[in-house]
Amino acid sequence: MNGPAVSVVICAYTEDRWEDILAAVASVRAQTRPALETLLVVDHNQALLERLTREYKEHRETGEVRVLANAGPRGLSAGRNTGIAAASGEIIAFLDDDAVAERDWLRWFAEGYADPRVMAVGGRTVPVWASGRRPSWFPEEFDWVVGCAYKGLPGGVARVRNVLGGNASFRRTAFDAAGGFATGIGRDGDEHPLGCEETELCIRLTRARPDAVLLLDDRAVIHHRVPRVREGFGYFRARTYAEGLSKALVARSVGAGKGLESERRYTTRVLPAGVARGLRDALLGRRGGAGRAGAIVAGVTAAAGGYVVGSVRARRGGVTFSVDGIPAGQGGEGGSS
Repeated sequence: MNGPAVSVVICAYTEDRWEDILAAVASVRAQTRPALETLLVVDHNQALLERLTREYKEHRETGEVRVLANAGPRGLSAGRNTGIAAASGEIIAFLDDDAVAERDWLRWFAEGYADPRVMAVGGRTVPVWASGRRPSWFPEEFDWVVGCAYKGLPGGVARVRNVLGGNASFRRTAFDAAGGFATGIGRDGDEHPLGCEETELCIRLTRARPDAVLLLDDRAVIHHRVPRVREGFGYFRARTYAEGLSKALVARSVGAGKGLESERRYTTRVLPAGVARGLRDALLGRRGGAGRAGAIVAGVTAAAGGYVVGSVRARRGGVTFSVDGIPAGQGGEGGSS
């Protein structure tokens, strides 16, 4: 196999996603460009850890699928850091536990690293709506709310400020330069569905390595399941508010100039165009137009409110996060056989 060896990390936390986890692993094993290994990191759930260990017992000796316990604090960032530490590949790819990758996913990732300056390659995430179709009011500009690629991202292969964490890959040396994912920014059991840990890492990486190139390749496709609860406006509002909270922490970490660089273009160009399209569709009698325009306005308002609250909390010292290096050998195999 030519090119760099790729380890795939899948973080899991609940048995409610059992079938999704199995499907995610199966999609990695079906790649046209085989992964060196798949690392399943279980986030402080002993029952799930033991169940997955039994499920993949036959793969333990070959190392094709390894089941690990999150060796850090509860949360996605620490789980990813555990996977990074245990991985053997030159490239480390991340796949959500409720997503499946298309068969050429790793092929496109690996090709991106032909240029030695490339430190990260992300892909395109397509929503799979539980109801069978996109809610008519849900604007494509806000598909990041459900962890998917959104209208406004560049097409083809393009340089970006940051990749999206559920469908991304990094050189191992990127973590040597910048450290791991920050804990306290991403999802870690907080009441709000936080995010942005990959944004903060990517900005930190390009500061540590000014020559680093980060790419988005929309041929590297995964399909991400969106449960019904996330199709509702309540989740939409909560997630956009939480994004504001998270962005405040990112700005605190890397400065508002870089931390909000892409967001300024998004809010001044992409979103106004989305509102205009929605209003036009409403005038033409097309279904959902007014709802999409209203959702964009509501989403921006909620995110702005979250940013203000998050900024105040950060100044008062009420919210903290930490960035650690990736210790070698972290993350042992867990569970019972």
